[in-house]
Amino acid sequence: MMEIINRKNDAETKTWRKHKCGSSCLGPLTFHHKAVGDMVLLSYGCRQAKRPKNTFKNGLVFSSRPVRVQERIRLWVEEDVSRWSGAMRLGFTNVPPEARTLPLPRLAMPDLIETPGHWIAPLHEAYCRAGSEVKFWVSHSGKVYFLDHKMRRHELVEGVDVSRPLWAVIDIYGQTCSIVLLGSEKRGWISIRRACMSLASPDFLPRLYTEPAADRGEQTTCVVCLSQQADVTLLCGHRCMCRTCDAGVFEQFGTCPLCRQSMRGPSLAGRGVIPECEKSKATESR
Repeated sequence: MMEIINRKNDAETKTWRKHKCGSSCLGPLTFHHKAVGDMVLLSYGCRQAKRPKNTFKNGLVFSSRPVRVQERIRLWVEEDVSRWSGAMRLGFTNVPPEARTLPLPRLAMPDLIETPGHWIAPLHEAYCRAGSEVKFWVSHSGKVYFLDHKMRRHELVEGVDVSRPLWAVIDIYGQTCSIVLLGSEKRGWISIRRACMSLASPDFLPRLYTEPAADRGEQTTCVVCLSQQADVTLLCGHRCMCRTCDAGVFEQFGTCPLCRQSMRGPSLAGRGVIPECEKSKATESR
């Protein structure tokens, strides 16, 4: 079974590597498909990392590529379990995932932080409940920060060597047993650059949103923020985003997150109105 999953992850990784991003894209970002803890199962295009609930260790994962200074990595805590103490550990490392010897150490702390090139700290359990989103990044001064679900900034650790490439490292430890990588963003003076998530495995998004639910009139969750109700119906027929998120997705990607069809004015489509540009095209076609 694990061999089949690894072959699938390898194939998906090759697809991502062939992708060429635009100037506003930070590049594809997933969990590294090979440098994973013994108890970690990767799925959904290496964007979900899950550890069994009957253990609290062997949950290390790394980013698939080096991350930039001030690039905020977004994680969603999918599942937790109360039987253990402590929760997820976050940080950065100068050691490439490809250079690591398997099996990986059992714990980020103390196993990794006792070796050079690792800066990792624990998050309090209160910030790692199921359904929580966490953003973390390293600053130009070498400090690691994270934002909790109330958008409050906390300092985790300092002294990171930002002169060399850095990979994100997450230990799915203790109460945290399943996380999802939502992407990343880097804010500039006049624009925001984001990791390319539009090439996510097609198996991933339907897990968060299922088309039959919309057909039955049931409430569905926005596949972008994972918290608001999906109330925008695109021209392709998919109702998969909230009104807060659909404008950003339209501006950056311009396509449906599920089927990649052009959005062409998703907010208007949500009200059942055909945009003027579509009316003119329909007239010309006749």
